[in-house]
Amino acid sequence: MKQKKSTYTLEEAKRSLEKYCVYQDRCHKDIERKLMDMRMIPEARELILLHLMQHDFLNEERFARSFARGKFKIKKWGYVRITNELKIREISSYNIKAALSEIDKSEYEETLRDLGKRKFNSTSEPVVLKKRKKVADYLLRRGFESPKVYALIRELELENNSSK
Repeated sequence: MKQKKSTYTLEEAKRSLEKYCVYQDRCHKDIERKLMDMRMIPEARELILLHLMQHDFLNEERFARSFARGKFKIKKWGYVRITNELKIREISSYNIKAALSEIDKSEYEETLRDLGKRKFNSTSEPVVLKKRKKVADYLLRRGFESPKVYALIRELELENNSSK
């Protein structure tokens, strides 16, 4: 098993973190955590962060935008969950707004509808209220807004009742 190096020179740390940032977009919090793990002193951490930003290895807006796109497209997360995850990573509200603008509104609505319909049809719960709750909980956990979730459930129930 390869052991972590206990000390790094400033240049070694810079190179290591450049590779870390090139592999995938990172936020400041990720880099700061990594620098703490490397046991870098505060002055060195500051210099490295500055170096990464100046050379465009670290860009918070780019990170936020790619994070939002990826979580929506791959994991099918809603605005609420994406926003909360970005807040945990201490991303500014300006960058969160920019990130959410990456998501196409019609695609968002379509994804919500598809997920809701799929969950509604796959939930074999005879009690209507329990079925509503299961579908709503599922969609809310994924981060979709509650007014949209409840409106969709009503719509799905009407469609279901009219097809009987």
